[in-house]
Amino acid sequence: MSAAVVQPLAFPEGSQINFGASVSGVDVENLTDADFDVIRSALFTHQVVVFKRQSHVTPRAQFELTRRFDPAAAAAYGHGATLDAKRSVLHPDLKTIPHQPQVQVIGNGFVAEYEGLRNITLRHPHHRTFHATAVPDAEDLDYTRFYRWHIDAALYGSGLAPPVVTTLLAVRVPAGRTQVCRYDDGTGDALRVPLGTTAFVSGSAMLDQLSSADRALALSTRVEYAPHPYIWMSGAKSRPDGLGMVSEGKEVPLDELPAIDEAQIQILPMVWRNPVTNELALQIHPSAIRKLHLADGSVVDDLAEVREIVHRLQRPGIAPGLVYAHDWEEGDLVLFHNRGVLHSVVGAFAEHEVRLFRQCNVAGSSLPLGPDVVAAAA
Repeated sequence: MSAAVVQPLAFPEGSQINFGASVSGVDVENLTDADFDVIRSALFTHQVVVFKRQSHVTPRAQFELTRRFDPAAAAAYGHGATLDAKRSVLHPDLKTIPHQPQVQVIGNGFVAEYEGLRNITLRHPHHRTFHATAVPDAEDLDYTRFYRWHIDAALYGSGLAPPVVTTLLAVRVPAGRTQVCRYDDGTGDALRVPLGTTAFVSGSAMLDQLSSADRALALSTRVEYAPHPYIWMSGAKSRPDGLGMVSEGKEVPLDELPAIDEAQIQILPMVWRNPVTNELALQIHPSAIRKLHLADGSVVDDLAEVREIVHRLQRPGIAPGLVYAHDWEEGDLVLFHNRGVLHSVVGAFAEHEVRLFRQCNVAGSSLPLGPDVVAAAA
C-alpha cells in the first residue's frame, strides 16, 4: 500500500481552473510500484502534479520518474538531436546535463557550476525576442507576457512522438515580486502572476469553451506541422498573447531548411484522448502549425487562414480565469501531462536575478490517441 496523499490544488474564489493536485508522502528517489501507481493516476486525472521540498532529487531520479510514464519510450530527449541547432528557436534556452542528457538546465543568469556544467550563462526566454511587438523597456519589470504557449514536442521525425509527461524541478528561484501578464490583444485581459511563473491551461477546458460547430471542427480535423518546425518558425514573430505566430511571410523557406523527409512530417489530430480517463483535450502547438486536414479530405494550406482558425479555437481557453500560474518555490517538482495541457514560460528578470531549473521529457513511444480511439480501461 502506498503512503502517497493526493490533494487537489486550491484556487481563489471565482477561479475557473479545474485541474492540478499536490502529492505528498512519497520518496521520489526510491519510488515503490504502489507509490508510482498513485502518482500516475493523479497525473492523468489532474494534469499537473506538484511535489514540494524535492531539492534532493537527482537528475537520474528525475529522468527515471519521467520515463516511467512511458516505459516503452527510448531514452531520448523529447526533441531528439536538433539539426542546425543555432537556427532553432530552442537553442538559447537549454543546457544539457553531461551525465544525464535527457535532463536540461534552464533559467536565468550566471551559474559557476552545476551538475558538471561550468561557467554557464542561462537566459530566461523574453518575449521581446519572439513577439512581433513588446512591452516597452521602461515597463519591463512590472509587466510581461506569455512567451509561447506550446506542447513539448519535436513535431517532426520518426521516433519523436510528443512526450507523455514533462518534469520540472526548481533548484534556485528569485523571490519577492510579481508582474502583470498582459495579453495586449485588444481585449484588456491581464493576469497578475508570480515572477518567472510557468503558466498552464487545460486542453479539456479549452475544448469545452468551443461552440458546437467549432467543437465538431476540432474533433474531425488533423493538424500538419511544419518540417523542422523550430527552425522553420525562427524568422517569424509571435502574437502578443503568445498563442501562435503573426503571418508576415518570414518563415524560413522550405528549401533553406535541413533536408526534409516527407515521411517524417507529423500530421496529428487536433483533439487527443486521455489514455486513463478517456477525457478529450484540444492539443495544438499553435506556433508550429502549417496546414489543416479537414474531414471532407480538403486541406487548408493558406498559412494565415490556418493560424486564424487555430487561434479562434484556442484563445478562449487561455482566458485569465482558466490559467494556472504556478508560484515556484525552491524544491518544487512539477509533473505535467504534456498531452493534456499547454504551458508557457512567463516573466522578465533583472540581470542579477538568478533562476535555475531542471527540465526532463522523453520522446513518446507512440503517437497520441485521437478522439475516435477509446482507451482500454487502465
